[in-house]
Amino acid sequence: MIHFECDYLEGAHPAILERLVETNLEKTAGYGLDPYCDAAKEKIRQACGCPQAEVHFLVGGTQTNATVIGAMLKPYEGVIAAETGHISVHEAGAIEAGGHKVLTLPHHNGKLDPKEVAAYLNAFYADSTYTHMVFPGMVYISHPTEYGTLYTADELTELHALCTLYQIPLFLDGARLAYGLAADGTDVTLETIAKTCDVFYFGGTKVGALFGEAVVFPQPGKVSQFFTYIKQQGALLAKGRLLGIQFDTLFTNNLYQEIGSHTIAMAKKLKDGLTAKGYSFFLNSPTNQQFIIVDNEKLAELEKKVVYSVWEKYDETHTVIRFATSWATTEEDVDTLLSYL
Repeated sequence: MIHFECDYLEGAHPAILERLVETNLEKTAGYGLDPYCDAAKEKIRQACGCPQAEVHFLVGGTQTNATVIGAMLKPYEGVIAAETGHISVHEAGAIEAGGHKVLTLPHHNGKLDPKEVAAYLNAFYADSTYTHMVFPGMVYISHPTEYGTLYTADELTELHALCTLYQIPLFLDGARLAYGLAADGTDVTLETIAKTCDVFYFGGTKVGALFGEAVVFPQPGKVSQFFTYIKQQGALLAKGRLLGIQFDTLFTNNLYQEIGSHTIAMAKKLKDGLTAKGYSFFLNSPTNQQFIIVDNEKLAELEKKVVYSVWEKYDETHTVIRFATSWATTEEDVDTLLSYL
């Protein structure tokens, strides 16, 4: 069997494992108050072009989303998200369990339309009974989205201007951010994200780390005592240096960028091969997630050799499935998959 169902099947990039082994017997302070976390934070600030940025390390994506949203919203506020957004579909109601409603809007290949967000906000405050309703207190987006699609710099700028007008934060989920930055044709850079988003994070779990996400507030002080709030939520890792070492390694010698570029290269090879074989794509994804429409009879044969993600029913005889490449995907892996197809 070969596996293409997601991008976090393997343990960790060898460079990260080597650093963890090398530093294993060192004694450092806990809770991220160690030299490795300090070094990683400084490298992240440099990468973003934000020397003043506030950086915090957490363990996983759902934990990070729930912690950031819980810290930034008032008790009577909710968070606007696409109906396909991760916080709306695949986080087991973590945001609602924390007391905040996810206010969903239609998606467009996974993306929010800034004009529809504007219409929602305008309609909310135009309703004379809005004080009885859940206030829209944040806009949440993913880049890449759940469909592997990307926002443009203009769309981020438009969302930022809208959030500034209504005095609510724009939060970018960057669980797969490396793959968005490495995609062909994108005009979004780290500097773009740092200028347009009030908070975002670099995913490590899906980008070569054993675990970990790095939350960045480009302008510090957006949340008072965020460190303490992380602790209160049970999200503060006692052996915090394990996160610092991993992100310090990811942001040394351009490893984070290299992982993104390799993963995209393998996705492009897969995409080109599928195109040559005449497969139809559900949508055009420029990142590491590729969605194809497959005859159900073919799936019965394919599932004996390949593990993939079933995305959705296309029609009575076809299904949309997803293949995802990762830092560990090889050309041989892709060639084998294509031979099965």
